[in-house]
Amino acid sequence: MKARIHKILADHGIGSRRGIEKLITQKKVTVNGTLASIGQFVSERDIFEIDGKTVKLSKKDPTKKRILMYNKKVGEISSRNDPDHKKTIFDSLPRLRSGRWVSIGRLDINTSGLILFTNDGTLANKLMHPSSNIEREYVARVHGHVTENIVDNLMEGVELEDGFAKFTDVQGGRKGNTNQWFAMVLMEGRSREVRRLWESQGLEISRLKRVRYGNLFLPAHLKQGAFKELTKGEINALERQ
Repeated sequence: MKARIHKILADHGIGSRRGIEKLITQKKVTVNGTLASIGQFVSERDIFEIDGKTVKLSKKDPTKKRILMYNKKVGEISSRNDPDHKKTIFDSLPRLRSGRWVSIGRLDINTSGLILFTNDGTLANKLMHPSSNIEREYVARVHGHVTENIVDNLMEGVELEDGFAKFTDVQGGRKGNTNQWFAMVLMEGRSREVRRLWESQGLEISRLKRVRYGNLFLPAHLKQGAFKELTKGEINALERQ
């Protein structure tokens, strides 16, 4: 049975639909030796080459759906490969017999905390898509004096270089002499969005950590650089959001 290339590859855990489309536009995907095109119809019998590596899909249904919860360290990068050979988050994950882990969103190199991985590219695409309205909660140490007016601005929204952005909730925490901790909630995951929102008010973040994705909280016992696999019940609850 034929389907569009991004759906078949995503269903087999090769990547998210958006990520596969990006690889196609970069001319890194071939089908039976010919460069792939966006929206192309293919089948599991075809031979795919992804970024120079041959991928042969099983004609059976993809393996069971899996999701990992990972506690990212500061200094790890969220891409699969790094030209400077820095450690990536994928280096710490268990190997899959088929397909590969797809990250559900990213965290920048200086941000730690919760990031999810799945072997189901279609699921990854669904959970990352803005229409899912899934909350992401962060805690941050903010340098400088934060006024009520600044918090109001961040809740009402500001115009960033890539569009309008805002927090749906901001809660103050413990204070230091020159800084204060805050908990914040976003409904999307644009690049460096939390940092850029605070920077729009002339303030700087010195530490940033994601502690929740949807209904999943980062467990206190999960050490940095470690992962845990979600149970079937946890996966079902995440999908129902």
